[in-house]
Amino acid sequence: MGCHAGPAKSLKKDFEMSRVSPLSSPFLLGFDEIERMLDRVGKAADGYPPYNIERISGDGHNPERLRITLAVAGFTRDQLDVTLEESQLVIRGRQHDDKSRQYLHRGIAARQFQRTFVLVEGMEVAGADLKNGLLSIDLIRPQPERVVRSIAIKEYE
Repeated sequence: MGCHAGPAKSLKKDFEMSRVSPLSSPFLLGFDEIERMLDRVGKAADGYPPYNIERISGDGHNPERLRITLAVAGFTRDQLDVTLEESQLVIRGRQHDDKSRQYLHRGIAARQFQRTFVLVEGMEVAGADLKNGLLSIDLIRPQPERVVRSIAIKEYE
């Protein structure tokens, strides 16, 4: 009369395979690519480097924008790379060990990182700057036009 884990494993497998996505609603059509991007971003959720995202209100001269700020202390501008790859903003940092230094204690490691943000279509990168160990990237939000289009209904007899 030993304990048998077979049914529990089977239930877990069935649950994982029948996972219902919030984007699988019959009212949300064509969101497959967004679901794939969300899965990719969720898997890449490393805590380094820490970051903030803030909304900056527009004024008479500048539109509303988003600012992503990453804490990249110890990185120089040459060790950082900001690219726009399709609809993804990718920030990479590369540091190399300085073999000429002799450490008695080493608490700050040379690190590499990659942080990815998926952008909505039409969002533009306005610029990036590095100041006091903080890398700030400004994004301009698109102002979508509200389009109402009438669809003709054909009648067949």
